[in-house]
Amino acid sequence: MDFLTQSIIEAFRMIWSLDPEMYFIVYVSLYVSFFSTIIASILGVPLGFLIAVKQFRGKRAVITILNTMLALPTVVIGLFVYAFLSRRGMLGHLGLLYTPKAIIIGQVILILPWVATFTMAAVSRIDERYRRTALTLGANALQAALAVAREARFGILAAIIAAFGRVIAEIGIAMMLGGNIKGFTRTMTTAMALEHNKGEFVLAVALGIVLLTVSLIMNVALQMVQGKYGSNR
Repeated sequence: MDFLTQSIIEAFRMIWSLDPEMYFIVYVSLYVSFFSTIIASILGVPLGFLIAVKQFRGKRAVITILNTMLALPTVVIGLFVYAFLSRRGMLGHLGLLYTPKAIIIGQVILILPWVATFTMAAVSRIDERYRRTALTLGANALQAALAVAREARFGILAAIIAAFGRVIAEIGIAMMLGGNIKGFTRTMTTAMALEHNKGEFVLAVALGIVLLTVSLIMNVALQMVQGKYGSNR
């Protein structure tokens, strides 16, 4: 118990002293998580919207695939992306492996189904009469779609927040595609795993505190969005 208490005390001292190594690790985590969430949102929100409002052959199969990909293990994604980005892979000549860009690619694949699926669910809850009314009043297809998206905005935002929370805490993709390189691709989760293996717990505990804080902020934001969404329905 004394060991844990001492580690926590030292961890807070490290956080308070603005330790450069620790804060660079936090920066890398936030950087790759932010950009992977932005890219996944740009791709996933329109995809989820289209699946929700359009009728097409194979729609159920597409939904089933997206739902299945929600449970896709991060190490599986890391393995397949690694095969493409390695020197012997199709994209090996780009030199992306063991860079932050490689982590972002893997994380986009991880959370794209999350954004698309939860966007689809949010849009599906909106009464179809909103879109039909907008079209009747002279709106074009894009304007009608924007009207529906506005009604579903809180659900869509909740999907994006949940996706960010998913990638900020993942370790498999960051380890396999980033390589856990100090001062370059080391994230909070990969650094915590490394420090644990080394038996150096202070940095691991400090990063754990920061990660829990970020996760708490994301969950509070998600609850606020969901509460506001629920009160407006």
